[in-house]
Amino acid sequence: MNLDTASIQFVIFGCAAVVLSNLNSSRGWRSAVLFLASITYLGLLEHSLAAYLPLAAFLLLGYVGIVLIERGWSGHIAWSILAIVFVYIWLKKYTFLPHSILLRHPYFTLGLSYIFFRVLHLLIESGDRSENEHIGPGAYLLYNLNFTTLVSGPIQRYDEFARDQFASEPLPLGPRVVGLQLERIVRGFFKVNVLAMLLDMLHATALEQMSQPLPISLKLYAAFRLIIAYPFFLYANFSGYIDIVIALARLMRVRLPENFDRPFSASSFLDFWNRWHITLSTWLKTYVYNPLLLISMRTTSSPTIESYLAVFCFFVTFFLVGIWHGRTSEFVIFGMLQGGGVAINKLWQMALTNVISRKGYRGLANRPVYVAFGRGLTFSWFAFTMFWFWSSWRQIDRIFTALSAAQWLGVWLAIWLCATGVLAVWEWLRAVLLSISTAEGPVLSSRYMRVVFATALGLAAFAMTVLLSQPAPSIVYKAF
Repeated sequence: MNLDTASIQFVIFGCAAVVLSNLNSSRGWRSAVLFLASITYLGLLEHSLAAYLPLAAFLLLGYVGIVLIERGWSGHIAWSILAIVFVYIWLKKYTFLPHSILLRHPYFTLGLSYIFFRVLHLLIESGDRSENEHIGPGAYLLYNLNFTTLVSGPIQRYDEFARDQFASEPLPLGPRVVGLQLERIVRGFFKVNVLAMLLDMLHATALEQMSQPLPISLKLYAAFRLIIAYPFFLYANFSGYIDIVIALARLMRVRLPENFDRPFSASSFLDFWNRWHITLSTWLKTYVYNPLLLISMRTTSSPTIESYLAVFCFFVTFFLVGIWHGRTSEFVIFGMLQGGGVAINKLWQMALTNVISRKGYRGLANRPVYVAFGRGLTFSWFAFTMFWFWSSWRQIDRIFTALSAAQWLGVWLAIWLCATGVLAVWEWLRAVLLSISTAEGPVLSSRYMRVVFATALGLAAFAMTVLLSQPAPSIVYKAF
């Protein structure tokens, strides 16, 4: 069964779990259903019990560390964290490790990256947890193996999970809530199975044309499409899957955190990472940026130096965001570009503040023209970093040698200007459409309009996946 993607089988599986979960409102029943659904989900993904042994050992190592810390061995927090980080790197087979120390038999690693963040979160927070907040093995497994967050997140804090999952009175689930979640499932299914698939085809065609002996005008057009298509494909692919799992979890009375907030509306790279993969950037800001900044600022009392230390901490944090995505050297560059983009953005803000004052910078940052060009530049930079996300060094070399430096400069300038204009028009159009209202409220958010919209998306997705027999595309972020 194709359950590790936004397939119709996954949606049916999730809906079956939802129905069973709501047969009884007690927390014991809901927890039992979620646990059985998660174990069944794992069993359908991989049939060999031996393949799960490394994952089981990883989970056991994390839980032992938590128990020791809860029993007063707070001095072992650092060692427990280091052990989890090393075992994670070892199981993920990062390329800088000697091959002789790696496991040779195949084993299950799907979702390990997200389990890694959840286990680290529990270890770090264990030292501050009271005796009454002990996490039992059942709750630990339920939190880490929850099938709605296993494959591609979002990364949820334990206290938020426990608040809903173990509540004596579950979250209400009225007709309006059910309707909104079903609409979100349809929307997510459409994003992955129609929109992302079409964008992936556009990207693949452009990539193929870059290596063909075509006229320079066609190659320039192919380069333009190659760059533009992938960020939108990745957004549709990832956010569509997240839409589905957030809706399924809410129908099972658990609120998952949002992972996207219109990222291509961001007018700066710092703002972009407040809107893209929100739970990842929030986790790293909480457990890397904030502690690193606090430690760094203890070394100086100079406000100027403190500002530059903050820039350095931003770079380190978002460098780690990049290298978390993969184990090869391409992702080292990807991390440097993410960290560098955020750091340069922060330096730019600091420089403008020094020149025109803080009040002057705030006024400039709110001007529509500045926002539009900043939005276009943010999209262009993110699209540039994506080359080290989806391609290999060989592909990168072939792509960038297909055009001259001057031609590439023209392509990037065209992308910046086009992104500036198109995204500005989209923001204006969105604001206009949302402003249309009747006595009952905004037209686009009315019940009838939402039903029509969801029905149209559902029919399009049905035609693509069933009538045309198109398989569900793989979720990109499940590979991390």
